[in-house]
Amino acid sequence: MQTILVLGASGYIGQHLVTELSARGMTVRAAARNTDRLQKLALPGVSCHHLDLNWPTELPALLDGVDTVYFLVHGMGEGGNFVAHERQVALNVRDALRQQPVKQVIFLSSLQASEHQQSDHLRARQLTGELLREAGIPVTELRAGIIVGAGSAAFEVMRDMVYNLPVLTPPRWVRSRTTPIALENLLFYLVELLHHPAEQHRVLEAAGPDVLSYQQQFEHFMRISGRHRLLIPIPFPTRWISVWFLNVITSVPPTTAKALIQGLKHDLLADDSDLRALIPQPLISFDEAVKRTLQEEQQLMNSSDWGYDAQAFARWRPEYGYFPKQAGCTVSTSASLDALWQVVNRLGGKERYFFGNILWDIRAGMDRAIGHKLAKGRPAREMLETGDAVDSWKVIIVEPRKQLSLLFGMKAPGLGRLSFTLKDKGDHREIDVRAWWHPHGMPGLFYWLLMIPAHLFIFRGMAKRIVTLAEEITRKSRNQG
Repeated sequence: MQTILVLGASGYIGQHLVTELSARGMTVRAAARNTDRLQKLALPGVSCHHLDLNWPTELPALLDGVDTVYFLVHGMGEGGNFVAHERQVALNVRDALRQQPVKQVIFLSSLQASEHQQSDHLRARQLTGELLREAGIPVTELRAGIIVGAGSAAFEVMRDMVYNLPVLTPPRWVRSRTTPIALENLLFYLVELLHHPAEQHRVLEAAGPDVLSYQQQFEHFMRISGRHRLLIPIPFPTRWISVWFLNVITSVPPTTAKALIQGLKHDLLADDSDLRALIPQPLISFDEAVKRTLQEEQQLMNSSDWGYDAQAFARWRPEYGYFPKQAGCTVSTSASLDALWQVVNRLGGKERYFFGNILWDIRAGMDRAIGHKLAKGRPAREMLETGDAVDSWKVIIVEPRKQLSLLFGMKAPGLGRLSFTLKDKGDHREIDVRAWWHPHGMPGLFYWLLMIPAHLFIFRGMAKRIVTLAEEITRKSRNQG
C-alpha cells in the first residue's frame, strides 16, 4: 500500500481528494496551513499536518517514506504578486524533494494558452511545473480547465453572476471556448494516476465531453437552474473588472475571482486523448454536472462549520453564496486558554458583547422596528452549551478551550454565524473573533458591504476587550498560586 502526501490538502480539490483516497484505504499525510476541517472529519488512514510551504522546515520529514506527492497548492487567493509566491513555494518543494526523494509527483495544473496570451494565473502554473521537474523525480502534470462542482471558484463565479444580476454583461471573454470537466471525473483521474506511475515527466490534459464557450455555459446553467437572464457581452477589457465589482457580484474571494477571470480571455481547449487511453471512464456532461452540483449545494449547511445544526440547515437556501464573506480580528495574548475560554463564555452577560454594545442594541432595534421579536438574555450557568440562546443568537458549536460559534438570528438577506476561536501558540495564545456570512443574492452582498465598517470596528474591540479581561484573570490566578 502506498503512502501519499497531499500538499494543499485544505483546498477545494485537496479536501475532496483526501476523502477519496481515505475511502480507498490509502495511507495519507494531509498537509496544509489549516487542517482543522479535515481533522474534524477523522478520516481513516489520514494524518493531518500543519505546513506552511513558505517556511517548510518540516517538509523533508513529512516526505520520509512517501511514495507519491500530490501538489495541489495554488496562490490565486494570496493577492499581491501571487506569481512570485507560487514560484517560491515551488522552489521550496523542489529543494525538499532533492533532499528526500519520492517515487513520483502528481501536479494538478491548468490548461495553457499560447505563450503570448498567458495571464498571471496561467504563467504561474507553467512556472510551477517547470520548477517541480527540476527535482529530478518523474512529474505527472495534469492540466484541467473549468471544474464543475460545488466550491469550484470558476463555477461559483458563474453561479453568482446568474443568481445576483438581473442582466448579465460579461466582457468579451464570454465567447472563449473551453472543455469543462466534472469534479467527479477529475478526482477519478487523480486517484487512478497512482496506479499508472510515470517513469519520466509527462503532461496530460483532462476534459469533459463538451466544448462550450463561456456564453454557452451561462445559457446551459440558466436553463438548468431556472434563472433566466439577458446576456449581453460588452467589449470592455478584462482588466476593467475591478476587485470592488467582483466583491459586489460574487461571494468568491475577489483576489481569486480576478486572477481566474484574467485567465479566461482565450480558448483553453484540452486534448485528453492520451489520458482517456490511459484511464478510461464515462465522462459526465456539463448539464449533468451542473444538475449534480446544484443538488449538492442544497446540503451545504449540514457540515461541521455549522455544528450540523438543524436550524441552520433548515434556513439554508441553495441560492445563498457558497463562499462565506468574513470579517474579524485576531489578537495575541499572554493569557491562558482557560482564562480566555472563561471570558468568552460570559457573552451576553454583564459584559454583553464586550465592546460596542450600543451598536448591537441599534442593530437589534432595527429588527424590532419591522416587527421581528427578538429574545433577550442568556442562561444563568457559567459555561454555555450547544443549543443555548444568547439574545437572538443560538449556540451551535462548543469545543472547550478551542471554539464557540453562534448562529445569527436577526433578519437579514443571508445566513451567518459568529465564532470565537482560541489557539495555543506555545509562548502565546491567539483569539480570533470573526463573523461569517453567506449572502442571499445582491441584497445579501450589499448588506455585507454596508456592515463591513462596523464589523471591522466591533470585532477588533471585542477581541481586545476579551484579551484584557482574560489577562486580568491569568494574573490573579498566578498571584494566588
